[in-house]
Amino acid sequence: MPAADFTHVRTWVFDLDNTLYPPSVRLFDQIEVRITAYVMDALSVSKAEADRLRVHYWHTHGTTLAGLMREHQVDPLPFLEDVHDISFDQLTPDPDLKAHITALPGRKIVYTNGCAPYAEQVVAARGLSGLFDAVYGVEHADFHPKPDRAAFDRVFARDGLRPDEGAMFEDDARNLAVPHALGMRTVHVAPARGDGDHIHHHTDDLTGFLSKLAG
Repeated sequence: MPAADFTHVRTWVFDLDNTLYPPSVRLFDQIEVRITAYVMDALSVSKAEADRLRVHYWHTHGTTLAGLMREHQVDPLPFLEDVHDISFDQLTPDPDLKAHITALPGRKIVYTNGCAPYAEQVVAARGLSGLFDAVYGVEHADFHPKPDRAAFDRVFARDGLRPDEGAMFEDDARNLAVPHALGMRTVHVAPARGDGDHIHHHTDDLTGFLSKLAG
């Protein structure tokens, strides 16, 4: 039971995609298609090259957007508006997840590498509106992406979060390295546990994990 490891936590930070909804929903597939199309148009490259760059920039810079900004001076706002223009029909409300997040003591926030308006739509589709004290997107990090230290510094400073009293739930294991270094409790939410001692806990079932904390 992990509950004893979280008694000090006063701020609960949740990533969005593949964290507040299961990866089996495959919502991000729609975004990847739109990212590829955007890269094709912005850089005048083939679909194959755009797909390669999308993955390459994600590995190298943390997000495709970060690579486009750093290497091609792409304006982030039109990109974010375009790639998040997707259908949310696959998402369904999760009353159990809502109940367990509600039961957590202290503040709850969402922090995503997407944009905040998109995050609000996902939160609403999951039936979680009104639960979170704040929703932060990449725009609140001055477009620095997780896993960059600068991204966390900006968002956590804006929020007033004390890392030693925080916990972070995230599907991308590399995005937990900085929170761990800052003193946060880290939970990897994914089908398989990532490598590294920067992960305190792993779960493939966020709702079930949170139910143990409440217990």
